[in-house]
Amino acid sequence: MQRETGNSSTPVWPARSDPRLVAHTSLPGNLLAPAAARRFVRDAVDGWTGLGLLSGGSCADRLADDAAVVVSELVTNAVVHAGTAAELLCRFEESTHEEPAALVVEVSDHHPASAVTGGPHSADESGTADYGRGLQLVASLAERWGITFHAALKTVWARLPLDGRDIRPPAAAYSAPLAPRGAHGMETSAPGRGRDDLEWVSRGAPAFLAEASDLLAGQLDEDMVAALAGQLLVPRLADRCAIWLDGGAQGHGRGTGKGRARLVGVWHCDEARVGPLREALGEEPPLLPLTSDGGPVPVAWPHGTRGGPPAPPHGGPAAQDTPGRRGTAGAPHLPRPPAVTGAHEPAGPLPAEAEPATALAYRLGVGGHRLGVLLVAQNGPAGVPAEVAALIEDFARRVALAVSAARRYTRQATISRVLQRGLLPSRVGQIPGVDTFLVYEPSDDGVAGGDFYDVFPAGSGGRWCFMLGDVQGSGPEAAVVTGLARPWLRLLAREGYEVGQVLDRLNGLLLDDAMEAAEAAALIVTGGHGPGLPDGQHARFLSLLYGQVVPSPSGDGGARCTLASAGHPLPLLLRPDGTVRALAEPQVLLGVVDDVAYQSHTFDLEPGDTLLCVTDGVTERRSGPRMFDDEDGLAAVLSGCAGLTAQGVAERIRAAVHAFAPTPPGDDLALLVLQAGRPAG
Repeated sequence: MQRETGNSSTPVWPARSDPRLVAHTSLPGNLLAPAAARRFVRDAVDGWTGLGLLSGGSCADRLADDAAVVVSELVTNAVVHAGTAAELLCRFEESTHEEPAALVVEVSDHHPASAVTGGPHSADESGTADYGRGLQLVASLAERWGITFHAALKTVWARLPLDGRDIRPPAAAYSAPLAPRGAHGMETSAPGRGRDDLEWVSRGAPAFLAEASDLLAGQLDEDMVAALAGQLLVPRLADRCAIWLDGGAQGHGRGTGKGRARLVGVWHCDEARVGPLREALGEEPPLLPLTSDGGPVPVAWPHGTRGGPPAPPHGGPAAQDTPGRRGTAGAPHLPRPPAVTGAHEPAGPLPAEAEPATALAYRLGVGGHRLGVLLVAQNGPAGVPAEVAALIEDFARRVALAVSAARRYTRQATISRVLQRGLLPSRVGQIPGVDTFLVYEPSDDGVAGGDFYDVFPAGSGGRWCFMLGDVQGSGPEAAVVTGLARPWLRLLAREGYEVGQVLDRLNGLLLDDAMEAAEAAALIVTGGHGPGLPDGQHARFLSLLYGQVVPSPSGDGGARCTLASAGHPLPLLLRPDGTVRALAEPQVLLGVVDDVAYQSHTFDLEPGDTLLCVTDGVTERRSGPRMFDDEDGLAAVLSGCAGLTAQGVAERIRAAVHAFAPTPPGDDLALLVLQAGRPAG
């Protein structure tokens, strides 16, 4: 998507052979980047002044000041809002017979899905924001500016003339789009508006659709899909665009697929007219024939601003409105003529939101499920070329597929969150005299199951129990085992069983009942048609660290601790002097072997001692071929935590795990810290 505030169709990135005319730098993704960008652009202007390309004095100073403001705004957007490092390019463009000399700045970030911010964003009553309405400061200083989306980059550019400030205000109409770049950065020309040059449709359409597919497919939020769709269409293929999504009376329409349609976004090549256009459109989409198959349906733009049905295209009969609904129904889908002509308002002076336009509506749907309506328009009464209408139809199919995928993901993530809340305790207990802190970070795959934890009182005698477990695998089968194990552990502990006995009985219960439950879950996943689990293969097994703590009755801050590990990473004990040692002995996983007698280990948790319990999401965190706990890496980090609180220890370990590799953790991460309190005084 590109947007400009000038009336020139000349691209702002012509190739330059003289390296002295281009300055480029990489900026870190932190708050120091804007200041570095300002210094860099001032140095570039000083360098060009020294070469004689710029006259010194107030002209160069004014240009340097304006450029510093612009790059500061753009780099701030990149590192703060997009959250990535940034690339800054400054280019001096010498004057030609078509263009005056100018300074062009380009700021690229590595998050092409992020919206551009920096100015006021409007929102409707539901809280849905209009994306891409910011950068008013940049628009006021630049002759023209725009955004270019690539598969792996988003570039915001601005063109600043060298002298004079006779610039159109931000509200000026964008009369001609810049030539968009293709999926790999190559330049392609946009389809001509008001002329018969349709060669672009055959040359540039495949690259446009490929790039659009890449951008849309990576979105997991339907509103962001709609926002990108509008930015890709305007002003490349249309002067105006609006998108409604069905469903969404509750929760902004995420994943419901039911309820009233809502207007997600409105785009206009003149951003000052977006607000009036939204008011003119209202919240209801145009009515489309029930037989509409996603092809273009001519409608009035904006629908409902004048009484009566639209003039039928090509003299055909107009479709009738449905009683009780506002809006104007379009004619039934027609075979594509040389130009698909939409109904438009009568000639004559009209307000900006009701100016003559050719409008086409496309139903968004997948597999017979209606998802919404896409409405596009071009200024003036001329017909939309059939080739362009067909290209928008192909684009609309990709939008519908992306919206459908985003809704499926949202439904899955919602189900997973609800299930996860049911599997895990709402809060962990606080053991008297023992400082307790938990860190739990589920993986980003949106699948329930995996790690589980609990800290709870276990009846009389001041006993407290804690657990940290990890079910093999993930998904519904793992969730079944998690849903069985935690309540069983609580029940067995409150019945008075010792640590080793609790693990013995849980092992037997898993072998008896979890097999059947997990097989049932496997059949549910396969729709009742799968073979279940192979003969002799256990459904799910789990690793578990389970223990009980009895605070010292003397109140000196110490505690008596008994624990056992079943296939789980061994806990580590940190002494106040910084020494670290592993506790307990490794034993077989639960749910694998029958007739196992699990052994426990008892020790005193002295005042100031810290017990660290983790899952394999910590110890097996990978960076290339290495794991975090290779060569006792976890113990080395823990030894440097002497003197920290339980929370301080947990946060230090968590930060070390995240910093171990450049990519986010791919597994659930859970760690529990128990620290015996120090006696008063």
